[in-house]
Amino acid sequence: MGSHDIEYQIFGDDMQTVEVELDPSETVVAEAGAMNWMESDIQFDTKMGDGSSASTGFLNGLLQVGKRVLTGESIFMTHFTNQGHVKRRVAFSAPYPGKIMAIHLGEMGGQITCQKDAFLCAAKGTELSIALTRKLGAGFFGGEGLFLASLSGTGTIWLQSLPFSRLADRVLAHAPSNRGKSKGENSPLGTFGRMLDGHN
Repeated sequence: MGSHDIEYQIFGDDMQTVEVELDPSETVVAEAGAMNWMESDIQFDTKMGDGSSASTGFLNGLLQVGKRVLTGESIFMTHFTNQGHVKRRVAFSAPYPGKIMAIHLGEMGGQITCQKDAFLCAAKGTELSIALTRKLGAGFFGGEGLFLASLSGTGTIWLQSLPFSRLADRVLAHAPSNRGKSKGENSPLGTFGRMLDGHN
C-alpha cells in the first residue's frame, strides 16, 4: 500500500516534539509511549506490526513479531487515526534529549537503515522491519549492534537523533572516572557491557 501523505511541524530545540496533521481517515504509526498529546477525533489502537500490508500472511506476521521479540522491541505499535471530518493533530516526542529528523523515504530511494531505537513514528504504509548486521565483526566491535531497523515506503518517517544506546554512551563518556573517554564501543554489549564487567 502507498504511504499516507502527512503534513507536520517540529517544535523545540534539544527536547523536540513533532506535530503531525492528519486529514480524515489518515493514520500515523508510532512506537508505544511516543505520543505527547492529541486533539479530539484522534482514535488510537494498539496492533501487532506497522499495518503496511493488509494481506500479510500468518507465518510472515509471526516472523516479524519474532524478530522484534528477539531484539527486545515491543511487538505492538500504536496506530493513530483521524476519525473526524476535519483535520486533527497529534504530537510525538522522543524520551531523550536530541533532535527529531523528518526523512522522506520517496526521496531516499524508498528505503533506509537506522539504529533500531531511533524510530519515533511514520506515516501509515511505511514498513518497519529488523535487519541483521551483515558483518558480525562490525556489529560486535563497531558499536552499531547486531540488529538495525529497516524502513521502506514512500512517505515520511521521523527519527530521533540520539537514541538511548547513544545517550548512555555519551553520559558515561563524560563521567569523571572515564576522563571524558567513551569505552562502550569496545564491548559486544556496548556501554552496558563495560558496566557489567566492572570497567571504569
